[in-house]
Amino acid sequence: MAKLQLNKSSLARETKSLGIFRRFLPSLDLKRKQLTAKLSGAERALAETQQKIGYFTENLGQKVPMMANIDIDLAGLVRLKSLDLGHENLVGTTLPIATNFEIEKQPYALMAQPHWVDDVATALEEMLTLNVHEQVERQRANLLEIAVKVITQRVNLFEKVLIPRAENNIRQIKIYLSDEDMAAVVRSKIAKRKRTEMVQ
Repeated sequence: MAKLQLNKSSLARETKSLGIFRRFLPSLDLKRKQLTAKLSGAERALAETQQKIGYFTENLGQKVPMMANIDIDLAGLVRLKSLDLGHENLVGTTLPIATNFEIEKQPYALMAQPHWVDDVATALEEMLTLNVHEQVERQRANLLEIAVKVITQRVNLFEKVLIPRAENNIRQIKIYLSDEDMAAVVRSKIAKRKRTEMVQ
């Protein structure tokens, strides 16, 4: 760090910097609050989706107990055919949104499979839809958490480092300049007194 220059131009520079820091801090703090609120909403949405998945998983066995039959091959019955992720900008943070996704049921011989396979296919489709939403919501929450950390670091930098440092520098410069002014007045008085004594 460069040594603080104790002069009027340095005082003007530090005063200007302090003004800029104080002007930007409220907007940074507002952004931090907005991002924190968005993060809470994203975490809430993720928790709700995870709760739905848990509830769905628990009740799936009761709805379709025949799924436990290992003689019926259900692998690949339902698959995610396509997923289009869009992006939205929330308070300067780019977040993914599932704009469009398509789930495909694999064809199977209706006469060769038991009637309940239709119910299983429908249930797996619902489960896959919930999983897609969960993954997108988790990614959104993670990105918002990172954004909150970054903006919090910036707010702390302004509040705890830059503003106090500028205030301290201004105080030091003012004390130095005040002392210099006082010394100049004293020197002037001494010089005046010496001139007066020499004239007499």
